[in-house]
Amino acid sequence: MRAVASAIAMLLAAGTVFAQGTQGQYEGPIFDTHLHYNQEAWDGNTGPFPPSEALARMQRNDVRAIIANSRPNAGTQTLAASRETRAAGVTVVPFVRLYRNREDYTSWFRDETIYEMVLTELARGTASGPYRGLGEFHLYESANANGPVAKKLIALAEREKLAVLAHVDDTAVDLLMANAPSKGQSLRLIWAHTGIGGTPVERVQAMLERYPLLMGELSYRPGLTCEGGRLCPEWRSLILKHPGRFMVGSDTWINQRWSSYDETMRGYRAWLGDLPDDVAQRIAWGNAAGLFGLR
Repeated sequence: MRAVASAIAMLLAAGTVFAQGTQGQYEGPIFDTHLHYNQEAWDGNTGPFPPSEALARMQRNDVRAIIANSRPNAGTQTLAASRETRAAGVTVVPFVRLYRNREDYTSWFRDETIYEMVLTELARGTASGPYRGLGEFHLYESANANGPVAKKLIALAEREKLAVLAHVDDTAVDLLMANAPSKGQSLRLIWAHTGIGGTPVERVQAMLERYPLLMGELSYRPGLTCEGGRLCPEWRSLILKHPGRFMVGSDTWINQRWSSYDETMRGYRAWLGDLPDDVAQRIAWGNAAGLFGLR
């Protein structure tokens, strides 16, 4: 009898370990905070992802809101005005992108015509309402955060309470914050990829503590997930320390990212399942929804 009881106990223990080691996945809505609808995806005549196709991908992944920013801004205007967008139940939060073409990627920070284009777009607005932010923009050299147009746009963003979506390294984040009137205390900066170059977790944590409105968007983030697509321990710890400071996005910067949209969202749902339900909901939806006043 003791042998049978011992065997039962071992089986129960094994079952407990198995249950603890088998995570579910997040099943709730997603706010895609880094979505591009660039010219090559659809230019109104050609391209593999017309609004119906792009929105079908969002709808089947329960993506209910997006930060839309596109090169040129006509892509964002298209999604904001599309009847398919409304039918899919997707809320468009439009951002003004700083790029009319690929040449602008490396010169926008000193180009006065970019500043004028931004003012024109802000005055124009979109069918889904006023623009809510600027970006995504890149700074391939950190020092270009001190470019004259970069400085003017950061001051404009803080003054008009616009969020900023910036694909930059941690040094450039510091420079952009320093150029804000509040020195980084009131600028709503969304850090695209939260350091795509692999900024150490300790440095990310220090920056979150220094800048109260800094938010980390987690697409392409190296070191975020480990074996089996689950959260790496150091990132799980950081997210649990700062559950109100992270968001997810698809970064559909090339058409291949549209093709793999389902896979991207499945990956998010897998590692979000490693978190407590309330934290997962905040990362997937609540943090961005709160930032832009969505229910």
